[in-house]
Amino acid sequence: MKQNPITTPASGRDAREDALFEAILTLESVDDCRAFFGDLATPAELEALVDRWAVVPALAEGQPYRHIQSATGVSVTTIGRVARCLGNETGGYRRVLRRLGRNNP
Repeated sequence: MKQNPITTPASGRDAREDALFEAILTLESVDDCRAFFGDLATPAELEALVDRWAVVPALAEGQPYRHIQSATGVSVTTIGRVARCLGNETGGYRRVLRRLGRNNP
């Protein structure tokens, strides 16, 4: 992570981060997302994001790590990281699962 982010005075948040999220909110389709993220991220970065998202529904259903690893090919380390986020982070994964109608817990 770079030092000295550009922050907005009122919120203290990184203005560049806000600008990125505002750009993402303009995407209207899977094709829009594919094009944007294809430009934004390297293939490895995109693969890492895809891998993380691929295990979210299985973890939310309570599937064991080894079963998820076998089904997705995603490392147990990545599965553990996603599991920690599902359990006690910002709630973003669960919010999106709910909006997609795929949240069991």
